[in-house]
Amino acid sequence: MLVGCGDLGGDVGQRLAARGHAVLALRRRAELVPQPLRGLSVDLTREQPDLPPLDLAYLVVALTARPRTEENYRATYVEGMTRALDALAASGQVPRRAVLVSSTGVFGDLDPAVLADESTTPRPADGPARMLLEAERVFSDRVPGGTVLRLSGLYGHGSTRLVDQVRAGTVTDPNRWTNRIHRDDAAAAVVHLLTRDTPPEPLYVGTDDEPALLGDVAAHLAAQMGAPAPPSADAALGHGKRFTNARLRASGWAPSFPTYREGYAGLSA
Repeated sequence: MLVGCGDLGGDVGQRLAARGHAVLALRRRAELVPQPLRGLSVDLTREQPDLPPLDLAYLVVALTARPRTEENYRATYVEGMTRALDALAASGQVPRRAVLVSSTGVFGDLDPAVLADESTTPRPADGPARMLLEAERVFSDRVPGGTVLRLSGLYGHGSTRLVDQVRAGTVTDPNRWTNRIHRDDAAAAVVHLLTRDTPPEPLYVGTDDEPALLGDVAAHLAAQMGAPAPPSADAALGHGKRFTNARLRASGWAPSFPTYREGYAGLSA
């Protein structure tokens, strides 16, 4: 069962379906759920779903809240997820494995001199991040043996924000450290944690192999597209967060797009 079925949730569901699983996806508009998944229309910010009979193996919580406000994140990630978990409890269903998709945004401001990992203490810097961390707590309390996957910035599959900025020459702050994960690798990580032979750890950071300065990424994209060169990056002035995926890699997952170079390949075409 998918609690939330946006782009990432849909990718996860289709990968599970390809493995022979029937997948029920909860979404406000069931008609937007991709085939062969079965959609169930429900607004979790307002109501508890009426679930059909299930033989539940895997649970994935992959919600999306817009706009990015504390109120929307509380209504979606905390209260909405709680309604879905209440519905499962009422039906007597207990998943064998469960993954909550969260974000590295819960960490807040960090020292870029140190690679952050699962042992780093989260210090949310704003209301939405605090609600994400609260959702993680609720999930861990309600779903024994569940796994939280904190993803860094998702890209790929038509996500063109940075590409558009490079093309328009509007890239600023080239000395900011950035972390990203291709959407294919993120979906593969969720499925890996659900289906691996041995039980996963309670927490993983999902990111690619190489934190990168924004200016370096932008320069790579500009060269591929023939766009004007953006401001140069200076590592000595680098600021922001840097993450390692060592625990996730040690679990047996490996990214198909280990850096932005592979992930953004082919832009010139």
